[in-house]
Amino acid sequence: MISDEDMLEFVCALQSEHLTPEKLFYELEHNHLLIIGSSFSNWLARLFLRMAKRKRLSDPRDVGEVLADDHTDGDDRLMAFLQQVSVRTRVYTGAAQFVDELHRRWTARRKPADVISLGAAPNRVMPPEREMPENAVFISYAREDLAAVQKLKAGFDAAGIKTWFDMERLEGGDDYDLKIRKNIARCSYFIPVVSANTDRRLEAYFRREWSYAIDRTRNMADDALFLLPVCVDGTNPQAARVPDKFKAVHITQLPGGEPTAEFTGRLRSLFAERGRDEA
Repeated sequence: MISDEDMLEFVCALQSEHLTPEKLFYELEHNHLLIIGSSFSNWLARLFLRMAKRKRLSDPRDVGEVLADDHTDGDDRLMAFLQQVSVRTRVYTGAAQFVDELHRRWTARRKPADVISLGAAPNRVMPPEREMPENAVFISYAREDLAAVQKLKAGFDAAGIKTWFDMERLEGGDDYDLKIRKNIARCSYFIPVVSANTDRRLEAYFRREWSYAIDRTRNMADDALFLLPVCVDGTNPQAARVPDKFKAVHITQLPGGEPTAEFTGRLRSLFAERGRDEA
């Protein structure tokens, strides 16, 4: 932020009807909060906590907040306010010291084999962007397979492959359908996720997405590769309820949505070839 006024305008914008991140504020309201190393001033700390909880800070609530930084406990007015009004808020001095103590206690409560080393940390699952980026892979799936799709995206992210899928699955209205059609029309590759869940659903929006993708291939050369179907469970690909077009290009087995080095390498090669062709 450039100035206090910029900060004020940003905070006000978060409360506006069209810019409020509803999912974020729902999570902030219903979960414990750990705020480490912030530089919130007196008024900003009060305002942020009030916005996050969406009710009076003096009202009873089942969740609490922890502020761990180097200055809050030195602000007498803020400390007095929190002690008198927001009794569920705890303040600790020193962000680094708090993290060290948190790690020590967390490690002490677990067996050595249960502590994940930094080198073995799992891929972080990041939600897809609101708008599909350029040169992205479109992932089409049944909502029941979201966990597998998130693993798929995490693996692609780690390999530097841009992906997009509709996480909301609102599946309604002309605007929604138009957005999906446009994204399928401009994505680089289309990955339909096949599973027992897709087999069970004889009628679903993902089948319309499949149809849009197949329609796009009608304008492509016979040897052009666009459809890259994957199966995330033990479903027999050749017996699955999928279009013949999918079976014709081979359905890759990726159990649980874990992309293999071979599959990500193949995708990277396809993007490289595509870049040379378009150069």
